This record gives sequence, structure tokens and C-alpha cells, in this order.
Amino acid sequence: MRAGHRPTCVLGGDRGSVAAELAVALPAALIAIAFGIGALAAAGTQVSLQDAAADSARLLGRGESPAKAAGVVRDAVDGASSSSRTSGDLVCVTAALDMRIGRLVSVPLRASSCALAGGL
Repeated sequence: MRAGHRPTCVLGGDRGSVAAELAVALPAALIAIAFGIGALAAAGTQVSLQDAAADSARLLGRGESPAKAAGVVRDAVDGASSSSRTSGDLVCVTAALDMRIGRLVSVPLRASSCALAGGL
């Protein structure tokens, strides 16, 4: 062997393995990121739904019309529905929404809140 000359290394079957691994891992990583973003969106919607149910229950407790209380829920979260019930001195509202994450996943979101009837 000559001085300063290094022997060449033959990689053989390893050529292109990084590209193949990336081709397998990238779709899985993108799906995980998409579901993470969907979960964050669902959590934010759940908080809005809970707040709307509380506002609606307080309105009903003060004697407002059921239509106005239901409108608060609809305005706060698009597509949400609400129902109310009275139990003793409490007026309770349940707000509901079936949230779609992507095309395949549907997450049912529910929030309930109660307020004293006749309250200010």
C-alpha cells in the first residue's frame, strides 16, 4: 500500500437505508403530530363548552329565557347543543358537542354546570 492511500470501504447493502427509514418513520411522526394538535383543539373546545354551560346556568338561575341561555352556548361553541333541568334550588345546564378530529375520529365533549335558581 502506498503512503497516504486509504483503503476504500464497500458499504454493500447499507446504501439508501437512511432514506428507507425516513420513509417509514415520517408518516408515523406526522400522524402523531396531527393527533396531538387535534387533542389540544379538543381540550380548548372543552374549556369553552364548560364556560358556556356555566354562563347559561347563571342566566337561567336569574330568570332569563331558555332560548337566550341556549343561545349563549351556541354562540360560544359552533355546533354545540344544550339542555337544562331543575333540581330543587339548582338549575343545571349540560352542553354537548361531537367534535371531529380528522375524518375518522369523533370525540364527544360534554360539560355541565349548575347555578342557584332565583340568584342574582
